[in-house]
Amino acid sequence: MDFALNEKQKMLKKVTREFAEKYIAPVAKESDQKQELDARVMEKMKEMNYFGTCIPEEYGGAGLHEDTVSFCVITEEIGRVDASWSITTGVHCSVVASPIYRFGTEDQKQQFLIDLAKGNKIGAFCLTEANAGSDAAGVQLKAEKDGDEWILNGSKIFATNGGIAKTLLVVATTGQKSSRKELTIFIVDTNTPGYSVGVKEDKLGVRGSNTSELVFQDVRIPDENILGKRGEGFKLAMQTLDFGRISIAAQCVGLGQAALEASIKYANERVQFGQPIGRFQGIKWMISNMACAVESGRLLTYKAAYLCDKGEEYGFASSMAKLVASEAGMQAAHDAVQIHGGYGLMKAYPVERYFRDAKMGEIYEGTSEIQRLVIANHLLRKGI
Repeated sequence: MDFALNEKQKMLKKVTREFAEKYIAPVAKESDQKQELDARVMEKMKEMNYFGTCIPEEYGGAGLHEDTVSFCVITEEIGRVDASWSITTGVHCSVVASPIYRFGTEDQKQQFLIDLAKGNKIGAFCLTEANAGSDAAGVQLKAEKDGDEWILNGSKIFATNGGIAKTLLVVATTGQKSSRKELTIFIVDTNTPGYSVGVKEDKLGVRGSNTSELVFQDVRIPDENILGKRGEGFKLAMQTLDFGRISIAAQCVGLGQAALEASIKYANERVQFGQPIGRFQGIKWMISNMACAVESGRLLTYKAAYLCDKGEEYGFASSMAKLVASEAGMQAAHDAVQIHGGYGLMKAYPVERYFRDAKMGEIYEGTSEIQRLVIANHLLRKGI
């Protein structure tokens, strides 16, 4: 088994790290405080084609749609300096641009994918509602047929990129199939009359990322804007989330790596009882545990990406990666604050932000509890 990155992936890692350190890191604290992303960084991200990583070159993308490992490398390196930017680009690429490319018609790709690749339009995936979170089938937003159009009514909450998005993938109920709701995904242009942005959430972490309520009041969507086929919404949403979880896992690995690096640096510099605190066994053990947890998350993430690129079933692997990487990120951030002591509680040190950002990873794209259910159900169905 070869765990090494190829030369192209090594170069992407180097270039992205240099980019993130130069442009994102200096304004990460300010973005957290202002709860918005820096417009200058946005333009630089467009220039680097980071919004088009999962899109083929023929649609203006970076052509990494068959190289998910490279996507993970980029997402990790961005997440290492700012989880807000990592979740913004990760959601845009993995659960909006990618499903339009994989499941969309050629007309849909021409209409939506090119602007998404260039970053001229940001995407948001809209599934969660007040009564539909972990229970994805509980969607209540309705789409009713009217001639060759559909009329959408309802609302979505906790939509990442919601307030800045121009292209939405909206999961709606379009009827009933026996005892279950029929779900369908619609591609929605936010310039459509009847659409509006509701409450922008004031979050614990990833505060630079826009998370908003979205409201649909008699929003008319043409029949040709259905992604896939009518009634395929639940299946396509689950497949989309499988891929999205790889992105979240990579983000959490990057954040955990940042917490580890900050802890090593501080442990070598902070002197107590006449010696650097890194010489004390307790600190050494914490750093060892952090390193092992982060590397475990990284390997599981790359495995899921590898399986995806090979065209093999990867949903089970992506759930494992998301679970382990998010909890590794949380552990690393928790221990980083502990190692920093009183300074770890102060906003002057980035580990305070890492701690808040890390908690988000255990919640969005399926909580840790949901990942454990997915993993266990797969194993129980498969048997020994």
